[in-house]
Amino acid sequence: MIKITYCLTRKPGMSRVEFQDYWLNKHGPLVARHRKALRIQRYVQLHTGDFAATDPIRASRAGSLEEAPAIYDGVAQLWWANLDDLAATGTEPEAIAAGRELLEDEAKFIDFSRSPLWFGEEKTIFG
Repeated sequence: MIKITYCLTRKPGMSRVEFQDYWLNKHGPLVARHRKALRIQRYVQLHTGDFAATDPIRASRAGSLEEAPAIYDGVAQLWWANLDDLAATGTEPEAIAAGRELLEDEAKFIDFSRSPLWFGEEKTIFG
């Protein structure tokens, strides 16, 4: 499995609630609509919350909460069966059009300059 992990930061002036609502209720269905054209096997949204109970865990891995990097507003994860399926998203006309539509929609709620993404090969340890 090939996987994209996309750490999302909302656009300035948008609350986390507004961001997550748009992402879940507008963008999510748009991704689902284009899943076949883009050959996406699975799409998951991880919505960040304000969980004070997690502060000690975060602090143990980042020194102190004051030094810790800003928390993302969410993480999107998408899976493709293989590299050929992922590569097809840049060559097939229907996939190219779908990708453009998704990118235009993302520009409405994601601060691209603070939202890194990367591709990797998933290695399942258990589950």
